[in-house]
Amino acid sequence: MLYKHLVRPILYRMGRGDPEVAHEKTLGMLTGAKPWMLSALEKVNKVSDPRRVFGIDFPNAVGLAAGMDKNGVAVAAWPALGFGFVELGTVTWYGQPGNPRPRLYRLPDSQALINRMGFNNEGAQALAARLGQPPRPAVPVGISLGKSATTSLEHAVDDYVASFHALYRYGDYFAVNVSSPNTPGLRTLQDAEQLSRILRALYEEGARLSGGARPKPILVKLAPDLTEPAIFQALEVCMTHGVSGVIAANTTLGRDKVAKTDTDRAAQPGGLSGAPLRDITRSIVSFIHRETAGRLPIIGVGGITSADDAVRLVDAGASLVQLYTGLVYSGPALVRKSARAIRKAPPARPPIRPQGGARRG
Repeated sequence: MLYKHLVRPILYRMGRGDPEVAHEKTLGMLTGAKPWMLSALEKVNKVSDPRRVFGIDFPNAVGLAAGMDKNGVAVAAWPALGFGFVELGTVTWYGQPGNPRPRLYRLPDSQALINRMGFNNEGAQALAARLGQPPRPAVPVGISLGKSATTSLEHAVDDYVASFHALYRYGDYFAVNVSSPNTPGLRTLQDAEQLSRILRALYEEGARLSGGARPKPILVKLAPDLTEPAIFQALEVCMTHGVSGVIAANTTLGRDKVAKTDTDRAAQPGGLSGAPLRDITRSIVSFIHRETAGRLPIIGVGGITSADDAVRLVDAGASLVQLYTGLVYSGPALVRKSARAIRKAPPARPPIRPQGGARRG
């Protein structure tokens, strides 16, 4: 209630209502938080619900989605809000400013956001330098990798591999983002041939960098706008290359279930996130869980604005969940409430095994 009636109105007024200004101010406050403040917050928000997914131990199932902290500036603060893991980025090899501002819009009656940020970030080497400074984050860190806007699609593989190489020692897992709608042509990299080339190169590089140890997990982030046959094709590529998991899903170009009062804002180009994705995300997670017979771990993200939403994603087959837009509307208490609700929830039912297809043997 404090967040809804006091904190949120203040954030909404920052920068004359520009959501990106509020985002930057929030990151600044978290970055500048004193250790004793973070310690006090952690005592209130910490939820212990250990689980092991794709070879990594997570203190609980609720993570911060990519996009919130692209440059890792507040990486030490997120565990104090109760997060069991943090995904940084999306980061590109070359630092880039992203698309012209304004590029982030609130749809308050829909509990949604539209963004066309365009992978604004300082670049992979800058993130590596920051993560190389102590202390080590207290929870697992994922790193979302994207293609630089100035890199052609023909050279996309080299771009992903360069970022992967620079950041390998600092990430616990890596997410291949080929599904953002805000970088021209990026979603074509979800096609089987293109995705295969990227994954093959990343796994070869991971084998070299691991020095004989088990390579770090690589995940693929899918778009919610793919048809089921297209998702199935992407899953087959993932299975063929031994991908450790998938993230479902990114923002959508669709505008279904947007409130009529938000129609004008919804006309803005960009990816839609938040409550309108709730059913879409759950359907995709359920489809992936079923088609892979529950053997491919899924991070479910999109549409979580309440603890019940988080539980429903886990029930649909997600091993872990991530939050972003829900934080804007529900506040940081959503992290703690979601983690506690998932801890109390019964295990998801095993999926009915599909006949052939993407199932792993």
